[in-house]
Amino acid sequence: MMVPVRCFTCGTVVAEHWEEFEERAREGDEDPAEVLDDLGVDRFCCRRMLVSHTDLVDVVSPYQ
Repeated sequence: MMVPVRCFTCGTVVAEHWEEFEERAREGDEDPAEVLDDLGVDRFCCRRMLVSHTDLVDVVSPYQ
């Protein structure tokens, strides 16, 4: 599924950071915590939204 647009807890927009976070963190060159610090995602609830997101669109799409 797509990354949520807003944080479930505080309502801050987090989807705008998803693409850059995924590119930089998934390559393995940078620590995800450092990437989130660079992006300005400071709250733990917002960090949780990005770190714990799993993209399931490829898993669910055959059943539509």
